[in-house]
Amino acid sequence: MAEGWCLGSNDGRYHRRPRRRHPDDRQHLRSRPSAGRDGKKGAADHCLGRSRGGLTTKIHVVVDAQGLPIRLGLTAGQTPDGQIANALLDHLGPHTIVLADKAYDADRIRKLIQDQGATPHIPPKSNRRWKPCFSKRLYRERNLIERFFSKLKHFRRVATRYDKLATNFLAMVKLASMRLWLRAYESTA
Repeated sequence: MAEGWCLGSNDGRYHRRPRRRHPDDRQHLRSRPSAGRDGKKGAADHCLGRSRGGLTTKIHVVVDAQGLPIRLGLTAGQTPDGQIANALLDHLGPHTIVLADKAYDADRIRKLIQDQGATPHIPPKSNRRWKPCFSKRLYRERNLIERFFSKLKHFRRVATRYDKLATNFLAMVKLASMRLWLRAYESTA
């Protein structure tokens, strides 16, 4: 028996037992989640996207002629705007003029609007070969959307996004939108 409190050689070095090796041990040295870990089943998207400013979420809105919201949607910050257009623009009335910014200038979005009997009024992108007719005077009415977002930012919980889940955040945006609707119709009564 060796001197001191430990058994083994007394050469002053710590001798570790050889560990049992896994048959494919090189894969177990990295600290990362396993390949089969995709999160919880049915886990919802948080609509958080990376950008230069950090984690961001885009709110997409269809407003009426008074600047009150009709349809709302969320996407992650880096998601192109045209991807949610199908969900937001699928219930347009005939003879409606749709004002949108350049991000929505795509042939498929224009066709979706025209198939419902509405008229798209979207400024053409600079790289578009065919330039549709565009009135800057009519496009000024798009400030209703910008004014809606300005009113929406008065609600602190929406402006700072305290909610982790996208469904909770969208619910808060809808509550803020309902307050704007109530405020608009309360003043007219």
